Amino acid sequence: MFSSQGPTLRELAVQALSSTEHGYDLLAPKFDRTPFRTPGRFLAATAEALRPLGPFDAGLDVCCGTGAGVEALLPLCRERVTGVDFSAGMLAAAARAVPRDAGGPDGPAVDWVRADARALPPSGPFDGGFDLAVSFGAFGHFLPSERPALFAGVHRALRPGGLFAFPIGAPQPFASPWYWALLGFDAVMRARNLLWRPPFVMYYRTFPLGPVREDLTAAGFDVRLLPLEGFGRRPDGSPHWRLVVARKR
Repeated sequence: MFSSQGPTLRELAVQALSSTEHGYDLLAPKFDRTPFRTPGRFLAATAEALRPLGPFDAGLDVCCGTGAGVEALLPLCRERVTGVDFSAGMLAAAARAVPRDAGGPDGPAVDWVRADARALPPSGPFDGGFDLAVSFGAFGHFLPSERPALFAGVHRALRPGGLFAFPIGAPQPFASPWYWALLGFDAVMRARNLLWRPPFVMYYRTFPLGPVREDLTAAGFDVRLLPLEGFGRRPDGSPHWRLVVARKR
């Protein structure tokens, strides 16, 4: 799962005992060589599902990390794409990987903004300046009680009718080894955060579709789900992965 160029066990341990922000600052130089990076097939599937819903002028990647999502937005947006993250280290890596002119001479410009997604800037482009927002693989860093602030900030950043989209997986069946692996990981993280400060917030089972949909609706979004067919379907016929598409009323 980790390449020889990825973080060592000691580096991962230091990261895990740091705060969420500082942990990602430490991990940033090697993040793209870890399994934590969003796989390209998820980025491509999301872009393909969003393309018929455009065109889009300005796109926002919430919790952009090292910039993979921003790069995926470039073909969809005509004017600019902005990545926002609270980790200075991740933003520095993103700026190296996706320079400002990555969209080409006639394509969108790229901007990087350091900010906490739970408290996005109240003015400038974050006050109704985007018509598309996405996020990939970051929601485990938010406790359920923090979702309203997160969704309210994205809602404020979007123009009327703007879209907030992100992939979400179906829950693992009780008999799946993944069910128990994720349950065990979350239990270890809860114990770690009870016993050690500062906390490192990362959970896999705190973002279920039902409550997330309710919080999006309460924030002012109309929500629909698009199946990501490239990931197949479960025995009951439901998709393994869906794209949540929340439209600002």
